[in-house]
Amino acid sequence: KHLPMKTLVSNLSAAVPKDVRITAKNRKVTVTGPRGTLVRSFDHLSVKISVKDNKVTVESFMGKRKQIACNRTCLSHIKNMMTGVTKGYSYKMRLVYSHFPISTDVVEEGTLINIRNFLGEKRVRKVRMGKGVTVKRGDEVKDQLIIEGIDLELVSQAAANIHCVALVRNKDIRKFLDGIYVYSKGHLSM
Repeated sequence: KHLPMKTLVSNLSAAVPKDVRITAKNRKVTVTGPRGTLVRSFDHLSVKISVKDNKVTVESFMGKRKQIACNRTCLSHIKNMMTGVTKGYSYKMRLVYSHFPISTDVVEEGTLINIRNFLGEKRVRKVRMGKGVTVKRGDEVKDQLIIEGIDLELVSQAAANIHCVALVRNKDIRKFLDGIYVYSKGHLSM
């Protein structure tokens, strides 16, 4: 019977930008930059995270294929954190409707959005943003929402929550295309 091979040591590393400070202790990574601080725990992974000479390194020992794959995943999350504290993230969404105009109110300093008149319904849909994420009305395009923050996962989750709350149900979605859709993803303008 053939047993899968174990790799003795597998490591990946990435350069840390000049204006970013990163610390890793007990698989808890803290990234600080000009836009703020992000903290993330990687306790669920059997990896060793170290920071040396402006380089962050993720290592695993005696790992099979799936454990080694976790190295790149962990490093990608850390890179997203470094990008977030330097550039930030911005998702742009459009309100799409054919007959009943969807109206939105951004309240509580951009942490809560109320969606009204979706398909002519009276129900008010409320979506709360995650910690550090704000939503605002866009000026350049009609019926636009802009979601901004430094944590990529919270920004994309807020966009997904807004999209999911305004979904057409029990109708042919090829004909009823109403909804709120992400049309652009990028970084915050400086």
